[in-house]
Parts: sequence; structure tokens; C-alpha cells
Amino acid sequence: MRHQVAGKKLNRSKGARNALRRTLIKQLFTHERIQTTEAKAAAIRAEAEKMITTARNSIESSESEKVAARRLIAAKLSDHAIVNKLFDEIAPRFVGRPGGYTRVLKLGPRLGDAANMVLLELVEE
Repeated sequence: MRHQVAGKKLNRSKGARNALRRTLIKQLFTHERIQTTEAKAAAIRAEAEKMITTARNSIESSESEKVAARRLIAAKLSDHAIVNKLFDEIAPRFVGRPGGYTRVLKLGPRLGDAANMVLLELVEE
């Protein structure tokens, strides 16, 4: 039974699943809008929002807490350019917003395998 087990397996091994989540989150922060399947969007949405919240909360923190927050996010993303974009461009946009930084728009089934496609994007204020 899968009672109280966090996360979806997405029919992948642990390493492939972690790589997929990391890549999708990087693409979301880079392009601010990605088209993916509904299952993959649901799998990364919460993690991406937690990263934005961490970056947003570090804006009013001390220098040591800012560095700690950047290191936490950099450990998950492993790309300093995207970490800088998250902390310098994306997080300041959401300072007055208490949550709900992403939006999921359903696009319909994909032609090849009929997988439900969605557009996952950052909310513009």
C-alpha cells in the first residue's frame, strides 16, 4: 500500500525521476512557461512553489540567511544562472503574494498517445 508516501513515481527509476523533476523545474524558471503532461506538472508544481517561497522569504532576511537559502536551492537545481534568476527576478515579483505562484491550463490530449497535456506557467501580477 502507498499510504502517506510522498511524490509520484512517473514510471521511472529514482535517478531518472530526480533528473526529470530537476530539468522541468529549471525549464519552468528559465522560460516561465512549459508545456508538459498533467502528471509531470502535478509532480513538480509543489516543489517549484516551495523554491519560490524560500527565495521570496529570503529577501527580508540577514545576509547569512540569504546565502543559506541560495545554497539550499542551488543544491536542488545545480545551475547558478537559474538560481540567480530565481532570487533576483522571479522572487521579487511575488513579495506581496501569499502563495499560488503557478497556474496550470489544460490543453487537451496529445496526438501521439492521448496523454493529457497542460501549460504550467508562473502567474503574472
